Amino acid sequence: MKPDFLSLPDRRLAYQRLIGDPNGPGIVFLGGYASDMSGTKASFLAERCADEDLSFLRFDYRGHGCSSGDFNSCVLGDWLEDACAAFDQLTQGKQILIGSSMGGWLALLLARARPERIKAMIGIAAAPDFTEELVWKNLTEEQKAQLERDGFIPDETSPPDQPFVMTRRLIEEARQHLLLGAEIKLDCPLHLLQGLNDEEVPWRYALRILERVSGSDARVTLIKDGDHRLSRPKDLALLWNAVREFAGV
Repeated sequence: MKPDFLSLPDRRLAYQRLIGDPNGPGIVFLGGYASDMSGTKASFLAERCADEDLSFLRFDYRGHGCSSGDFNSCVLGDWLEDACAAFDQLTQGKQILIGSSMGGWLALLLARARPERIKAMIGIAAAPDFTEELVWKNLTEEQKAQLERDGFIPDETSPPDQPFVMTRRLIEEARQHLLLGAEIKLDCPLHLLQGLNDEEVPWRYALRILERVSGSDARVTLIKDGDHRLSRPKDLALLWNAVREFAGV
């Protein structure tokens, strides 16, 4: 299925959208850092939403997938702008946000910006503040010096055929959007799915988020043998159970 494009003054965002029952909530999937909307979780959700007549939106941030832009030139604020634009222009009514990894950070920021339109949020290995807590604080002095000197360091998590870099600009700009240092205002139910074998986002990270959110309707499901992707059939079944509960289907 070829994507459609949301044309904005300075960029084009690729997206795929299903229009379901207008009386029910819609689902919005926010992908992770350097991922795109063709991944296993997004495709699974598209199939299930079609089966249940639920509206569903997935899209690529600028510099990702089929959208315009250069990945290594982007910062978190750019991707937040993209998420807000896609949400505002391509959805109507109440929405359930599903954020994977970095998408969990963006979903929390989006929920804070559009509280009246968020029915619930699901985080999959959600990683708010990852640039600071999981990248910057774990860099060696040599890596920090290289970042200061060159403006970037190689991203060791990127695939060999798609080498990305972690830029100083990304880390510095992301400090404007940090959440874990204070209460996270959240007016909707929250369900976090987190693998104990996640090597990118430690499982205790989910508990930190839970401690910070203001709402009382929040929970964490820890998956003992789960990794960062949480894309196995049994992981996807847990995800869909969470969606069904919030969507009432």
